[in-house]
Amino acid sequence: MSRRDENGPDQVDLRLLKAAVEAAGEAILITSADLDEPGPSILYANPAFTRLSGYATHEVTGRSPRFLQGSGTDRATLDRTRAALSAGEAFQGETLNYRKDGSAYWVEWLITPVKNADGHITHWVSAQRDVTERRAYEDRQALMVRELHHRVKNTLATVQAVLNATVRSSLTMPEFTRAFTGRIVSLARTHALITEDQGQVASFEGLLRAELDPYNENGRIMLRGPRVRLPSELAVPVSMALHELTTNALRHGALAHPDGRVSVTWTVEEGETRPCLSWTWDEHDGPPPTLPTREGFGSRLLNKILVAQTAAQVDVAFDADGLRVNVRVPLEHV
Repeated sequence: MSRRDENGPDQVDLRLLKAAVEAAGEAILITSADLDEPGPSILYANPAFTRLSGYATHEVTGRSPRFLQGSGTDRATLDRTRAALSAGEAFQGETLNYRKDGSAYWVEWLITPVKNADGHITHWVSAQRDVTERRAYEDRQALMVRELHHRVKNTLATVQAVLNATVRSSLTMPEFTRAFTGRIVSLARTHALITEDQGQVASFEGLLRAELDPYNENGRIMLRGPRVRLPSELAVPVSMALHELTTNALRHGALAHPDGRVSVTWTVEEGETRPCLSWTWDEHDGPPPTLPTREGFGSRLLNKILVAQTAAQVDVAFDADGLRVNVRVPLEHV
C-alpha cells in the first residue's frame, strides 16, 4: 500500500471519527452483535466510559455489558431492551448500573444497530449518559409533590377542625372573627416557614419567634434552647399551641401587663423509645392568673388536640407569679 493509500480519504475519515468519539463527553461502547450469553462482547470503550464506570479499557474489553448490572438494576427495563434489540430496533432507556468501586449510578443509554450491506447486524453502538443528578432531582420533586398533597389534605382538615372548635368556644361573632382569623394567620405563617425550608421542616425557635417577636419590646420575651427542627406533622400542632398561649398571654396573662414577661426554655431529652422536645412556657409579673370558667379552644388544644396529634405530655400550672406550661413532645429524629 502506498503512502497515498495510507492517507486516503477513508483513513483520514476513520482517524477523525476515532478522535471525535474519544473526545466525546458521553460514554460510548461498541459490542459484538450476539445477544445470547456470554455475548454481546465489548470491543471498544471510549475514555468517557472509563471515567464513568471506573474500569480501565483492558478490564472491560471482551466482557458483556451485563457485568455493570446489580441488585438495583430494573429487570423490566432490561427485558424491554432485549426485546427491541432482538427485533433489530434501536432502544433508549434508563437503569441503575454499578461502578468498579461498587457505587451506583443512573445511566441513560441509546443502543443502535450497525448493519452491513446485506442488512445484517454486525455490531451494537451504545451511547451512555450519567443522569444520576437528574434522577435525584426528579425524586426530590416527586417527594415534595407527595408531601404537598399530604399537607394540603391535613391543612384542610385542620382548618375545618379550627373552624368548628372556634364556633363552639366563641360567645359573639366579633370574638369568633378575631379568634378564627388569628388562628388561620398563624397556620399560614407556619406553612410558609415549612415551605421555605428545603427539608420541609420548621425550627422550634422559628415558630416561637413568629408568634412572640412582635411583642418583644424592652426585652420582655426570653427564648433559650438548642436548634430543633420539626417536620410538618409536628410543626403545625405545636405552632397552634404556641399561638393559643401567645393569644392568652395578650388577653389575660403576662403580655396584658406592661411589666409582664414571657420566657420559653427548651431542650431535647432522651425518652424511653425516642428523644423528646421538652419545653416550658413561663409567664412572670403579669396579672394574677385565674382559673378559666369555661373550656375554650386554647385549653382543648393543649389538653386534647396537642396530645392526640403529637402524643405530647402537657402540664398546666397556675402559679402565683403567672401561668406555667410544661410540654414533652416525642421526636422521630432531631
